Amino acid sequence: MSNTAKTQTTPGKPISSRTKVMITRRAEQFGLIVVWFVMIGIFGYLQPDTFLTWANLSTILGSQAVLVVVTLGLLIPLTANDFDLSIAYTMTLSSMLIAVLNVNQGVAIGWAIAAAAIAGLVIGLVNGLLITIFRIHSLIVTLGVGTFLHGLTLWLSDSMTISGISPALINAVIVQRLFGIPLEFYYAIGIALIIWYVLEYTAIGRRILFVGRGREVARLSGINTDRVRIGCLMASGFLGALAGVLYTGTQGAADPVSGVSYQLPAFAAAFLGSTCIVPGRFNPWGTTVAVYFLVTGITGLVFLGVSSFIQEMFYGGALVIAVTLSQLVRGRQEQQF
Repeated sequence: MSNTAKTQTTPGKPISSRTKVMITRRAEQFGLIVVWFVMIGIFGYLQPDTFLTWANLSTILGSQAVLVVVTLGLLIPLTANDFDLSIAYTMTLSSMLIAVLNVNQGVAIGWAIAAAAIAGLVIGLVNGLLITIFRIHSLIVTLGVGTFLHGLTLWLSDSMTISGISPALINAVIVQRLFGIPLEFYYAIGIALIIWYVLEYTAIGRRILFVGRGREVARLSGINTDRVRIGCLMASGFLGALAGVLYTGTQGAADPVSGVSYQLPAFAAAFLGSTCIVPGRFNPWGTTVAVYFLVTGITGLVFLGVSSFIQEMFYGGALVIAVTLSQLVRGRQEQQF
């Protein structure tokens, strides 16, 4: 009897252990999504006539497309273990460049957008070269470059908002809708899809992940780590410029200080997104979910009558919590600079 009992109970232990591991992984993978839906349910219960409406949903999805693109831009250098503190300022410069060229100089909107995109690539290239050639920390370089860009934007605009952007851009970004949601939302989702494919299914994506996990190991394996890092920062600059295009189309104008408000929530969403979908890794779908999770919280609190200062508190607290959770999920991996 004792031998039979051993035979019956021994196989049960590994099955129970595997089940617990699976539950834990699923909880990490989809926990943020579950909390997001719970949050929607709570705010919907408290404000059913205003929060749970299609108009509010379409507004949330469409209005946050710029933040999604900025955060996706951050995601790429973060995956390679670099920071880009200049991306929000790149967005602002891109927006102002479009306004100056299109409104003040009469340049066609298509050429103005192309110039803004090229400017974003150049900014990313400058960041990458300064970091890799002179071995300066990415935080210092991108902060300095971002501050320089802010001054350049103020000079170009004479510290004034420029309105009168071509209606063609406004129509393509916010006026035209699909299922009642502005097209800018679908542009952001399309960018997330492209980044997901590159990171998951291409050789360059695997190199980026490898460089982010350990630069010295990647270098010894034959990967040109400097080239990968420069490419990531150029992609970040390009996406920052695209965010500026969307911002200009959304507002119909360019504001010389608009980018400042996007920096903190973008980092909060990027780190929070690394705790879900693909826990322990910066990933585009987790990032997108995190953006709308944070915005849902802000919107719900505003509907409840909470003062506007809660936005800064919410984003600041979310950033600290997100970084902490990200480190816990990644097993407290040592950051490599």
